[in-house]
Amino acid sequence: MFLFNWVFDVLNWLGLYYKNAKILFLGLDNAGKTTLLHMLKDERLAQLPPTSQPTKEELIMGKIKFEAYDLGGHEAVRSLWSSYSIGCDAIVYLVDAHDTERIGEAKRELDQLLASPELAHVPVLVLGNKIDMPDSLSEPEFREKMGLTATTGKAEGTSIEGLPRAIEVFMCSILRNTGYQAGFRWMAQYIN
Repeated sequence: MFLFNWVFDVLNWLGLYYKNAKILFLGLDNAGKTTLLHMLKDERLAQLPPTSQPTKEELIMGKIKFEAYDLGGHEAVRSLWSSYSIGCDAIVYLVDAHDTERIGEAKRELDQLLASPELAHVPVLVLGNKIDMPDSLSEPEFREKMGLTATTGKAEGTSIEGLPRAIEVFMCSILRNTGYQAGFRWMAQYIN
């Protein structure tokens, strides 16, 4: 047993050991989930059709090797979210910060996820996407409309003691390749 622990410590120190994680990419349709997944996988943008069936990709980011599930966001497939959430290690919830007409719907779906007992301790990264678009919500406006004014904090090593879960908002533009990277670094510290 000692030898195993020593080898594990050395591999971890060398960066050769990866934590494994199951991460769900959730949000309404047209929020950018599939685009983000392809950006993380191939580091390129692509014109993609709406997600019609759940897809899974294996990715490595930093010291985390994860299975990423893009379940789609159309109303008909949202009922699948709960069956995939069993055993998940983190949720990336994308919201179109430009589509202010649907922000209430996005909030309701997020509130349902946060109320789920199975997800009580699962960290949630909320990405306000499409900030490159004119008239997109600012971060304070986004937080207010999504009901996320009291979150964990963006600093690394922030304790979640006293909070039900780690949850934080990062504004991003997948198209411009900005903002979401810091969100993933934040999320990685809460994946066991």
